[in-house]
Amino acid sequence: FIKDYDKQSRTRPHGENSERMQATPFITLSSHGEQELAMKEIKKILCAVDLSAHSKEVADYAVLLAKGLKASVLVVYTAPSLSQYVGFHVPPNTIENFVGEIVTGAEKSMESFVAENFVGVEAKGQVLIGYAAEEILNRAREEKADLIVMGTHGRKGIDRILFGSVAEKIVKNADMPVLTVRPSEPAE
Repeated sequence: FIKDYDKQSRTRPHGENSERMQATPFITLSSHGEQELAMKEIKKILCAVDLSAHSKEVADYAVLLAKGLKASVLVVYTAPSLSQYVGFHVPPNTIENFVGEIVTGAEKSMESFVAENFVGVEAKGQVLIGYAAEEILNRAREEKADLIVMGTHGRKGIDRILFGSVAEKIVKNADMPVLTVRPSEPAE
């Protein structure tokens, strides 16, 4: 069961001064009679990032879990293919060149992102091309990932309707557990 404590309702034990605590999700395993429930062994984590400022928070959770579970991490970023624009009087080679430049830049960014944020864990980065939710799910299945860790943008209202939610699509369609990390500061 996952529980999330309200930051303002928690106080220190034994009547000490009340202190606001950060909301911290945690997993509790309970026993039913003689039978203990145990979590599936997690040895490979797929960490999906968009290389934005929020990606560091996502990486922090992946590193925390990887260290605690002695798991490896595959960090992925998905670049758009832009193939939907072929036929709009844009030559295909122009789109391919543009996507190629995006991928080259993303690979450089990914290399430094992994080096800076995944110290002390076995981690490698990959840049995928295509629709983010589909590519992340396919790679997670191919790599036999035991867990997906990814961020959400915290979009609401019309933004969510217009842009959809990659995280929501992954949560609904993944064969493995998904941990979503909401940004500290909501997206504007």
